[in-house]
Amino acid sequence: MSALRTLASGTLLTHEIEIKRSRFITTLARTDTPEEARELIDAVKSEHPQARHNCSAYLIDPPDAAPLQHSSDDGEPSGTAGTPMLEALRASDTWNATAVVTRYFGGILLGGGGLVRAYSTSVSEALANAPIAYLVGRDVLETQLNPGDAGRIEAELRGRGATIVDTIWGANVTLRVAIDPAARESIEACLAQASSGVAKFRYVETRRIELDEAENAG
Repeated sequence: MSALRTLASGTLLTHEIEIKRSRFITTLARTDTPEEARELIDAVKSEHPQARHNCSAYLIDPPDAAPLQHSSDDGEPSGTAGTPMLEALRASDTWNATAVVTRYFGGILLGGGGLVRAYSTSVSEALANAPIAYLVGRDVLETQLNPGDAGRIEAELRGRGATIVDTIWGANVTLRVAIDPAARESIEACLAQASSGVAKFRYVETRRIELDEAENAG
């Protein structure tokens, strides 16, 4: 599974530009589902009830379904707002993101080309200021460890590139890690060596986890 470029979890930012006295306020957020996207769009509309337009666009790639896209001109001439906003998301290859551009009309008509440039620029500049992350497919594995060995083994697994998902302490320690599927053999060998052959991994699931830009590059 290739890495999916997205906004860092929890991202919610605004960016404003002014063109010929019209204000264009972009609200940009990480949204992992269409429901989250619609909630954002509705919230922005409620926040700006006096605005002439609240145009929107989103790109969402669910883990187990076809990619979804949406654009709305919200009263602007057809194709002059939602579509260029959507194209800005596509051009940056940013998924699971929703952009809403609120326009307060300044009294000067911009024309079709001017509107396209304004809405595209609004979203592109907001994206340039946004923290980027990557969603990657990882195998989640689980093992049982002796409490006296758990800290050392966890550190060794981290050193081999495993991401610790959960650690549950009890009579034994239940450790869950997320790993690159291509590295599974070496991670299992690391566990076997670190535990003197006592501990073994059990496959739990494959799911997406979030990495920042540095982690993804590494």
